[in-house]
Amino acid sequence: VRTGEPIRRYEHEHPGAMIHVDVKKLGNIPDGGGWRFVGRQQGNRHRAATPDKPRNAYHAPKMGTAFVHTVIDDHSRVAYAEIHNDETAATAVAVLRNAVTWFNARGVRVERVLSDNGSAYRSHAWRDACVELGITAKKTRPYRPQTNGKIERFHRTLAAGWAFSRHYTSEKSRRAALPRWLHEYNHHRPHSAIGKVPPITRLTNLPGQYT
Repeated sequence: VRTGEPIRRYEHEHPGAMIHVDVKKLGNIPDGGGWRFVGRQQGNRHRAATPDKPRNAYHAPKMGTAFVHTVIDDHSRVAYAEIHNDETAATAVAVLRNAVTWFNARGVRVERVLSDNGSAYRSHAWRDACVELGITAKKTRPYRPQTNGKIERFHRTLAAGWAFSRHYTSEKSRRAALPRWLHEYNHHRPHSAIGKVPPITRLTNLPGQYT
């Protein structure tokens, strides 16, 4: 039912009160470019010609998966991300530690972290890291991914604005483009959910934050 009333989005009251974490999985791009931009036939040729990849039963190279570990602050929508070749507990913990350090450098103390019920986030390593960092670990409700909706929306923005935004000639070139896109997202891209201002403007303790 449409009431004409503005949509009310729940958000935590200050930066760091809650961060959301998740993993976005992307197929690696073959040298020369993937099928989305060069067509499926040419994309398959590029895939077959990409060197140094293990082969499947049909002798075609296994391109593998890029696991984009994403972190977003609930209040500001400021985002942090790293690309890895797995989604193990050890990697998830390392990303969390790096993200906490990154947010601390920007005047934000992380208090809670919300994740889904993936194995990395149910691990003893994740639990112990949260205790060590003084962070309360929260989980989304099973079979209700919308409870982590902010990061799901960020993943759509990430896909459209970076992952599939242009013709990358290799996986290396796509990965190299992520930091610049993240800076653009955080510092310059207006965010409709927070009044059409860049996310970084909601962090009040960072000198030179608007550059």
